[in-house]
Amino acid sequence: MDTFILVMPAYNEEDCIKKVIDNWMTLIEKYQGSVMVVINDGSKDNTAKELDNIKRAYPNLTVIHKNNEGHGAAVLKGYGYAVSTRHNWVLQTDSDDQFTPDDFNKLWEIRNKSNFIIGYRQNRNDPFHRIIISRLVRFFNLLFFGIKILDANVPYRLMKRDYLKRLLDVIPENLFAPNIFLSILAKKDGQDLMNIPINHKQRKTGSISIVKWNLIKVCLRGVKELILFRLQLQKILRTLKK
Repeated sequence: MDTFILVMPAYNEEDCIKKVIDNWMTLIEKYQGSVMVVINDGSKDNTAKELDNIKRAYPNLTVIHKNNEGHGAAVLKGYGYAVSTRHNWVLQTDSDDQFTPDDFNKLWEIRNKSNFIIGYRQNRNDPFHRIIISRLVRFFNLLFFGIKILDANVPYRLMKRDYLKRLLDVIPENLFAPNIFLSILAKKDGQDLMNIPINHKQRKTGSISIVKWNLIKVCLRGVKELILFRLQLQKILRTLKK
């Protein structure tokens, strides 16, 4: 029987974290043996306390507290934990209540068609600047790598655990947005990413962490990382195929 582990980073989500976990746990408990791990990325509000309280109600929930290093580092921490388990699949989503478990079966039902399946946010409900960033990522992926990925950084993805482990072993360390690079690498390795349309809700709690001048810095860092990744790509692909 296939099982999955849900990886969910969390930062300053005290107002919605219980609702989000309760909703996803309702889904997880339908799949015997499946579990969730939440990575608290050094939240400054009461998210850590909330998580510790929620954990008492769910034996299949693991909470990892870490110092604040950003969303990408939290995701990688969760992936590292996930690939050390025996679950067949790794599901990743965010804790901001912008995604719904209702779309899970769209990915789960086709899991045997690809090792790496991602959604894309149709009718995306995000601030304009975040939509622009996503479009730039799509443009640079086409420019640098010759591939079209509708939503390379989408936090709604289902990956075969063994395959994810192989990808993690070869991607560069300390990437700002590792999900983008995992998507690129899987696509260049011949995986059909499927690009499944998923619902995306407006954020009603918490706050966006990347604003003003930080946004420009993030964009510049992202472009630099993409260029370096392109220069290393053939070597990385050869290592992946060994």
